[in-house]
Amino acid sequence: MRTVIALLLGTLLIAECDRETAPPPQAKQETPQAQAPELTGTLDISNRGKAAPKDTFLDPAGSPVTIASFKGKPLLVNLWATWCGPCVREMPTLEKIAAQAGDKLKVLTVSQDRETVDIAPTFEKGGFKLLERYRDPESKLGFAFNTGMLPTTVLYDAQGKEVWRVVGAMDWNGPRANTLLAEFIG
Repeated sequence: MRTVIALLLGTLLIAECDRETAPPPQAKQETPQAQAPELTGTLDISNRGKAAPKDTFLDPAGSPVTIASFKGKPLLVNLWATWCGPCVREMPTLEKIAAQAGDKLKVLTVSQDRETVDIAPTFEKGGFKLLERYRDPESKLGFAFNTGMLPTTVLYDAQGKEVWRVVGAMDWNGPRANTLLAEFIG
């Protein structure tokens, strides 16, 4: 097996060295930074009208709270974790939604990190003023939402019934999100 691998590597090296001409130059990008792919999670309406789970999670002070505690106002619940790159990448757009929505919609970011993980640096680095540090160290909401993926964001109406969910990251300031949230922040 080692001999086969060595022969393959040697062939590749010889082939690379055997070039007589330089490779053509790569086209220059029009923007100075590489564009990251657009965040486009998957919209799921299969749970529309379903009551929010009754599982508890922790508010910023460490006290147990449920989604029902926020009844009376539409609620956007975002499950995220510090180790989830797409989660962290979408958080600034959630901050902007929270600012744009004002009192019309509550944006709740709920960390799925264990209690031993410090989530404060993520908030400090992001400069978040409106997003609060809710935690679900036992992933009760994650299991209740049953998507198996982070981030997951679920919109509940003022009565605590699910409107839709987005599984995967989303640019919450993009045209797709604006359409989804229009009646709640318009």
